[in-house]
Amino acid sequence: MVDKKSPVLKKEDVLNPTTAAEKLTKNKVKDQQDELSEEDQKLVGELEMIVERLKPLKFMKAHYETLIDIYNTWSDEKNKKFLASILSLLGMVYDRDNKRDCLKYRLLAGYENGAASEWGHEYVRHIAMEIGAEYSEKLEEGAGDDASTEQLLKIALEVVPFFLKHNAEADAVDLLVELEHHALIADYVTKETFERVCLYMISCSPLLPPPTDLGFLETARAIYRKFGKPSQCLPLSIRLGQPALIKEDWESCSTRMEKAQLAFIMARQQVHMPELVDLDDDELLACMNNTNLSKSYLNLARDLELLDPKLPEDIYKSHLENVNMDVTLDSARNNLASTFVNAFVNAGYGTDKLMTANADGNEWIYKNKDLGMLSATASLGMIMLWDAEVGLNQIDKYLYTDDNSIKSGAILAIGMLTSSVHDEADSAKALLSDYITEESNPAIVKLAAISGIGMAYAGTNREDILDLLLPVVSDTEITIDLSSIAALSAGLVCIGSGNSDVSTVILQAMMERVDSELNHKYARFMALGLALLYLGSQGTYDAILETLKAITHPISKQASIMIQMCAFSGSGNVLEIQKMLHMCTEHMGDKEDQLPQAFAVLGVGLIAMGESIGAEMSLRTFDHLMQYGEPYVRRTVPLSIALVCASNPLVGVLDTLNKFSHDNDKAVATSAIFAMGIVGAGTNNARLAQLLRQLATYYHRDADLLFVVRIAQGLLHMGKGTMTINPYHHDRTLLSHTALAGLLIPLVAMINAEKLIVTDSHFLLYYLVRAMYPRFLLTFNEDLESISASVRVGQAVDAVGQVGRPKTITGFQAHETPVLLAHSERAELATDKYIPLTNVLEGFVILKQNPDYQEDKDAS
Repeated sequence: MVDKKSPVLKKEDVLNPTTAAEKLTKNKVKDQQDELSEEDQKLVGELEMIVERLKPLKFMKAHYETLIDIYNTWSDEKNKKFLASILSLLGMVYDRDNKRDCLKYRLLAGYENGAASEWGHEYVRHIAMEIGAEYSEKLEEGAGDDASTEQLLKIALEVVPFFLKHNAEADAVDLLVELEHHALIADYVTKETFERVCLYMISCSPLLPPPTDLGFLETARAIYRKFGKPSQCLPLSIRLGQPALIKEDWESCSTRMEKAQLAFIMARQQVHMPELVDLDDDELLACMNNTNLSKSYLNLARDLELLDPKLPEDIYKSHLENVNMDVTLDSARNNLASTFVNAFVNAGYGTDKLMTANADGNEWIYKNKDLGMLSATASLGMIMLWDAEVGLNQIDKYLYTDDNSIKSGAILAIGMLTSSVHDEADSAKALLSDYITEESNPAIVKLAAISGIGMAYAGTNREDILDLLLPVVSDTEITIDLSSIAALSAGLVCIGSGNSDVSTVILQAMMERVDSELNHKYARFMALGLALLYLGSQGTYDAILETLKAITHPISKQASIMIQMCAFSGSGNVLEIQKMLHMCTEHMGDKEDQLPQAFAVLGVGLIAMGESIGAEMSLRTFDHLMQYGEPYVRRTVPLSIALVCASNPLVGVLDTLNKFSHDNDKAVATSAIFAMGIVGAGTNNARLAQLLRQLATYYHRDADLLFVVRIAQGLLHMGKGTMTINPYHHDRTLLSHTALAGLLIPLVAMINAEKLIVTDSHFLLYYLVRAMYPRFLLTFNEDLESISASVRVGQAVDAVGQVGRPKTITGFQAHETPVLLAHSERAELATDKYIPLTNVLEGFVILKQNPDYQEDKDAS
């Protein structure tokens, strides 16, 4: 065996562990650099250069004060500026007395031509922080307009481009907000950064105090307009509530298809401005009038195989309920419940098995009693929803009957039928106006006509409709119920407009009525009609509140709270929520005196619903109100929860409402069951369906509560699971005022369910028709022909302020349009084959061919 000599080790080969680790790290870095692109390697080089430049500065801490003294004694201006720049950097770390040396020496060193950003990103962020602090201090000292604040603005405008270039758009906006010049951001955004800047500003708007919140929206709109995005400008113009801006957006469209896309958005929001469309362009007018909504909805149902009508028993599934069937029940009440369930489930489909299956349909109507016949006949309006041409033919025969209840139902059906759509013949006014003006007509017929015309023309601000309604409001010779519903309809027609003529007439009517009339169960709707005039206005109602103080009856307080809650609806205004909560904690004597508190509870939900964090906090607050609140407060809490979570069946909310539905107070249980229906409306939620079946078993001996359970089951399966009643749309950025009113009216009625919904005023449930809308996504080509496109549908992700191009949806599935979108879902195109004309894929979306698209031939 031959011994091998060990190789002689050189000194540099003998490595200690530290040296070895360094060598391995350098080799790893070298390998990574080989993989980097040329642009990334340049960035790495610049970073290393800055780090190497900054290393010696850590030894300068002990000499910081000495360097400041040297700076103060130097006379060489050129070198003095270089030293000031170094002192500015050192001041970022070593300034112990909060003298803002970093900003002070930056100003002395000069900040033009990119000098303000020469020490890197963290340095620039520190400068921005000190600029904001310095500006706030000067404002407190009363020096907000002097030359020093102008200098602060100038350095800020040098910093803003750096932020925008380095994916820090939020920092750029925040800096200009602190200096009260956020509008200047529009001058610095580029094609690459404007989308992220606008998204951030729009998301911040609900969190800001007025008038800054509207200022943010105006700035975002100006940026979108600068880059030619009319479909993104329009929702902001609608939120600002300025028709002149909507007209400006319309006229800025470069193609007819862009105008069609705007018309679809306006139709969904119920902003009706036919004067914008050319007289000979019927196709564009049809888009704005929502004329093809029924046809598109039926096409969706055909694709999803949902056209077969359903019976109420298909919803109840009584064979799953463990109920002793020999218990005698009020059959008329059961038939009435089935009427509503049948209407909600088959809404918009044009066919059902109760009303339209037989040639005359009278058989089912006569299975109801008195006002039940009204609701049964009116259900035709919901079954034929949005299809004026076919629906009017079906309803017409009932207008000539001698039974006033049936005739009233047909009149109400006409109003429901034409809600959310506009026909050129103006059918609703032509058919209903005579029933309002003719004095010989019975009160029930007039009531139905007034309700119907309010549903049909909600949000139109039409003077000719007001001319029909206002005389009824001011007429003290007629009953208070007619005047109240007329005031409600007038409020619906002029919703959010602050119309002074309407408010004056309603106030005068309230003053002229005696106390016994104002105690009527319908009087609250007069107050609600007044409040709807100021929906979303966030002010302009002070004079009305002062006038209300002249009314000694408690209705003045009810109206005052309603006005305030409607004015700030969806704003998330914390101060207003605190006011409402303060009212909820007061002790107000007997139950009728607690009605203002009930409206205040609704107000908490109404104000908080537009902002996610506020909505979540309100749900926590409701738990406290349930534990410590007065009886009327407790019965209204479930209704307010329903308002916050309409068509959004969150598991925690369902559990809470299910607990309340077994409450010892029957009024609380009634509200909770109805709230379960509102929360699950149009979702077919299986868990909620099971809970409602259990409740039907639990309350099978209580006719009133069983009736409300059946209504909730009908709401859950609304449109066979294809509809929503949530007033927010367009990716939850737009609040439809008419939809919110349609949701609010039944909730206000449910506060006294035992006097209204459960007895003889069940037809008020039909106001929900204003909130009902398909939750679909339909795609069209440039000829407005329906096409199928690949889309990904998933849970929406908040990507505001995130760096790069973050994913906006998660857990997605691929589908072909048409598709249904749940409350928290968002859609995006799966391929680049088409370019959408709007950034939000929801409702009607027009797609144009992408000229640069090349299909992958190798794709399997």
